[in-house]
Amino acid sequence: MASRVLTHYLNSFRGFSREVWLLSGVMLINRSGTMVIPFMTVYLTQVMGYSLGQAGWVMSAFGAGSVLGSFLGGKLTDRIGFYQVQFWSLLLSGLAFIGLGYAGNIWAFGAMVFVVSTLADAFRPANFAALATYSRPENRTRAMGLLRLAVNLGWAVGPAVGGLLAASVGYKALFWVDGLTCISAAIFFRLALPVRERPREERESSGEGLVLASSSAYRDGKYLIFLLLVLLNGIAFMQLFSTMPVFFKQEIFLDEGQIGRLMAVNGLVIALVEMPLIYLVEHRFGKWQIVSIGTLLIGFSYLLFNIFGAFWGVAFACMMLMTVGEMLSLPFIATMALDFTNDKNRGQYMALFTMTYSVSHIISPNLGLQVAEHFGFSSLWYLLMFFCVLVWFGFRRMAAIARRPAVEPAPALTGPGD
Repeated sequence: MASRVLTHYLNSFRGFSREVWLLSGVMLINRSGTMVIPFMTVYLTQVMGYSLGQAGWVMSAFGAGSVLGSFLGGKLTDRIGFYQVQFWSLLLSGLAFIGLGYAGNIWAFGAMVFVVSTLADAFRPANFAALATYSRPENRTRAMGLLRLAVNLGWAVGPAVGGLLAASVGYKALFWVDGLTCISAAIFFRLALPVRERPREERESSGEGLVLASSSAYRDGKYLIFLLLVLLNGIAFMQLFSTMPVFFKQEIFLDEGQIGRLMAVNGLVIALVEMPLIYLVEHRFGKWQIVSIGTLLIGFSYLLFNIFGAFWGVAFACMMLMTVGEMLSLPFIATMALDFTNDKNRGQYMALFTMTYSVSHIISPNLGLQVAEHFGFSSLWYLLMFFCVLVWFGFRRMAAIARRPAVEPAPALTGPGD
């Protein structure tokens, strides 16, 4: 039995191209240096002496830059290719992170945060396009899971090391380390990964990638409906990083250490379980079905507090259920977005996809905290469950439409002599 489990676990990591592994290595190097963003509000309020309101505006500038960066990254990916966009995004954002540490006032800091976010998030649509090129359709979701594994491992390292550096060396070190890891990832990317794409002009002349439904993501009605469902899913899921810590502190009376350990369960379980879980379910169920179930689990995880009450055991159960819902929804949603694309419009489609998550980053904290303040946390949990039911229903409807056979044209009438 143990050998079968081990074989299944190892098989979930097999079948990837060398480029997918190297791309994951780039992501691990980059995310291992994630130190500035987790401590930005603390730095602004505790070190620089700015108010919570001023720190909030800076974080809004970060969200706005994320939207612009995703848009520009998608545009440039379709024009010059994902390879150049990823390299220059990593290199320039690394230099910008170092410069951010020397911003002298709140206005300069906010402007630099906007620039940093724009440069850094141009990477995301290009990265999705690279994944589509370096992977095969049958293992694309697992390749997405491998990238998420690298991200989660990096997030486990970066903030922990960042906290030690801030306490022992000072906050300036965070900007330098974050910047240098971005630059290191860019250099590793340039040296290790070969160019596996052709210029736009060559792709156009070959006639490859003729659009199946629409040449523009902005006119693809089915894709826009899909993005609306993704937005609702993102708003519900991202309460985990904004409203939930406040709820744990105020209602369950957990201290910061307990909250941190509880949140760490999410990353640890994903790192250990997500790849074999994807390997287990991806060929047994349809993507629409898997995402629908995952979304319902996210919604139900919040509802546990309304059913069983607010105490530590329910918080742990909520985190576990939330993590399973995340593993069943987020990797498959990204693969579904790639399924809408072709070789000529992938950047534009994935730009809209990443912009949708950027918008949910902006909406989610404000919506969750406002509803909790004015109507209570229990009302928020019901609202999030309602969002998730809408997403479940929407994905089920889209799956039914996708399975519907095309109507064949009626045969032409012919005369008796034909």
